[in-house]
Amino acid sequence: MSNLYSYELHTASGEIVGLEVFAGKVLLVVNVASKCGFTPQYEGLERLYQEFGPDEFVVLAFPCNQFGNQEPGGDEEIQTFCKLTYDVTFPVFAKIDVNGPHAHPLFGFLTEKQPGLLGIRSIKWNFTKFLVNRRGEPVQRYAPTTPPERLREDIRRLLDEPKPAPEEDLESNW
Repeated sequence: MSNLYSYELHTASGEIVGLEVFAGKVLLVVNVASKCGFTPQYEGLERLYQEFGPDEFVVLAFPCNQFGNQEPGGDEEIQTFCKLTYDVTFPVFAKIDVNGPHAHPLFGFLTEKQPGLLGIRSIKWNFTKFLVNRRGEPVQRYAPTTPPERLREDIRRLLDEPKPAPEEDLESNW
């Protein structure tokens, strides 16, 4: 697949959402966890979303429990934690795997297009970030240690690029 709009994922409430609802927007895709040393990055992610979104930019968060059992709760518990602790308003999807035989294909696509250091395609830890342009193409991968604030200029640069032609753009309903 050439862009991420062909993937479907479950929301925390169990509904299936096609990522085409985000077509034409700059996206930041992040695997997250509630009990990780990087969890305070939710604050920075929310600030970016408030600054640039939701019409032009969206953070898409995907809870994952594959790293040190740092996301043990269920989807409802995760949603409550994100709202009450960090006042998160961007979409936080249902918990998924990002590595291994049960990894969601979205993360296979992202890691194929933007491998990590030395070409490694697996996700190494929570809060790995992928910046995606308006055409649904991953353009940059960031380590978990990269604070969201450092992505500001890269996001701004993508927002300044021309929007896809109407025939390339799908309507967004998110």
